[in-house]
Amino acid sequence: MRSRVLLVFGGDSSEHEISCLTAGGVLRALDRSRFDVSCVGIAKGGRWVLVDEDVVAGYRIVDGVLPVVDDALAEAVMFRTPEGAQLARVSGDQLTDRVTVDVAFALLHGPFGEDGTIQGLFEMMGVRYVGAGVLSSAVCQDKVAMKQQFEAHGLVTGPYVVVRDAEWRADPDACLARIAALGGPWFVKPSRGGSSMGITRVTDLAGLPAAMEEARRYDPQVIVEHGLTDVHEVECAVIGSVDGGPVASVPGEIVVQTETKFYDFQTKYLPDQPLSLDIPARLPADVIERVRAIAVEAFVALGVEGLARVDTFVRPDGSVVLNELNTMPGFTATSMYPKLWESSGLDYTSLVTRLLDLALQRPLGLR
Repeated sequence: MRSRVLLVFGGDSSEHEISCLTAGGVLRALDRSRFDVSCVGIAKGGRWVLVDEDVVAGYRIVDGVLPVVDDALAEAVMFRTPEGAQLARVSGDQLTDRVTVDVAFALLHGPFGEDGTIQGLFEMMGVRYVGAGVLSSAVCQDKVAMKQQFEAHGLVTGPYVVVRDAEWRADPDACLARIAALGGPWFVKPSRGGSSMGITRVTDLAGLPAAMEEARRYDPQVIVEHGLTDVHEVECAVIGSVDGGPVASVPGEIVVQTETKFYDFQTKYLPDQPLSLDIPARLPADVIERVRAIAVEAFVALGVEGLARVDTFVRPDGSVVLNELNTMPGFTATSMYPKLWESSGLDYTSLVTRLLDLALQRPLGLR
């Protein structure tokens, strides 16, 4: 008997389009001998709609244009019954086409999806789901809380300054003085964003005010990181297990072939960019194993379940600095997370199946 998978994508965040691309990739990889699927898109503005499988399967970048959820489609609603969570179509004052959901896969990036909000909804609905729980999702979405947790567990992360909304509005000059003391170059980031949106690399103090305002367009809380130089940008994929601990993939290195070496939105997602992905990373064997061990340690320390991509910097002396942990990384066939697992012997379809099987085996309620 096939399990019913609910794919949820889109969302009311700046990463809406990337989420749609992720959904298209996962749907095309789904093992249809094992799983039936229902597709729910969250339109910009928050409306839940039912999206035809063929539409989702066709989500791709076409002539530089990214897909979005059509908010004119039929409304969807999820509710809890004694038989379990159910999904239905809203037809006038009736609920039609009801199906029971066995497992949910929230392919949402950024706030209002990756940050514990929809995970809390799934918990209340009594439906199993892929990935991290409420607390670890929320912590990992907030770069400040995440770095504080790294530090609390003795994990090394780079120097940073936090600028909260009230502080900036009350005394921007004092905030800029704290940032200047950090030392440049600086990466000015929305604290709870992703996909490099709203991030500015700054090399001159005069550029900091504009960079702060750009980040604040996405999040009133801003984190400013000291830009480490002469480092390798190395990512590692981690997957959970039922019977043992989490497992790390071979690490890969991102090599941006521009003067700034900035892995920005265009470089990440648009075709024909000055970028190469070295998988496995061209590092000594002992450094490779150090990256893998730290990736697993971070996964465990932050209480993550299911999957994560762990981003690090490797210094010339081989020491490893944690940058961040992403609980719902980009998941197209060309994204780093599935590519790392493919290079580790787990193809895209097998990876999706394993994540769904992990979710189906997790207990409901407190764990």
